[in-house]
Amino acid sequence: MKIDTHQHFWRYQPDEFPWISESMSVLRRDRLPHDSQSVTEACGVNAVVAVQARGSLKETDFLLQLAAHEPRILGVVGWVDLASDKLSEQLEKWAGASALRGFRHILQDEPDIAALIESPAFNRGVSLLQKRQLVYDVLVFGHQLPDAGDFCRRHAAHWLVLDHVGKPAVRDWGRSTQVGEEWSACIREIASMPHVMCKLSGLVTEAHWQNNPGLKPADERTIHSCFDLALDAFGPERLMFGSDWPVCELAVDYSSVHSIAQTWATARLSESEQYAFWAGNAIRCYGLYAPMSEPVI
Repeated sequence: MKIDTHQHFWRYQPDEFPWISESMSVLRRDRLPHDSQSVTEACGVNAVVAVQARGSLKETDFLLQLAAHEPRILGVVGWVDLASDKLSEQLEKWAGASALRGFRHILQDEPDIAALIESPAFNRGVSLLQKRQLVYDVLVFGHQLPDAGDFCRRHAAHWLVLDHVGKPAVRDWGRSTQVGEEWSACIREIASMPHVMCKLSGLVTEAHWQNNPGLKPADERTIHSCFDLALDAFGPERLMFGSDWPVCELAVDYSSVHSIAQTWATARLSESEQYAFWAGNAIRCYGLYAPMSEPVI
């Protein structure tokens, strides 16, 4: 079994997706489960986790509605205002939604990420999620990892998931050793916290895609190097596969993202570790019910 732990779905409305610029034409249309089904199945991926792409309550409802009609969606990582004084009330409204496995806020786009994740209200919200056994996905750029490390240390009562390997600047890797060294140090610090999982995802769009979609051999080597560092830091029991579809299509198609991960996993992981990477760790972290797999304790 293979689970893609990071896919996005939407009905495109420009005002609701301000992060999708005019240069991202491949994203400026509806992207729904049937649009990714054939290519994911061709790669042997038979289940997905749907992750929020909008900061609105209706995003969570939308993804839960998709999950109710699409058996491939085993879990939903939605959005809620974690700093709201009505958070508990809102979470209670979703208490019967078995597909709801966690939440995410797009921290990377905050003008002052430190101010938000250090605020008492936001921290109370994350603590409440953890008390309810809900996962929080951490989305930051590589240069924001120091702030993210302090945040992760404060919230150790349930799983946190670091999206996209902390988004190292793959495009700058060859020009400065400092970029990789600083990212590596932060990743090792965060990985030292046993309640943090890491998604090997999202790195193709950290390469040079803007002017020339596609990956250079050097980019793929850098991505594999990032995966190697994550493996060394987190271990095979805390890594998960994610495609970041359809955002990945800004750079390469889905099959290329899968191939990068497949090549790496085959070379670096044992058979049991490959199962953990492709499915077992996601089942354990998000508490997914996956009828095609053995239970993971």
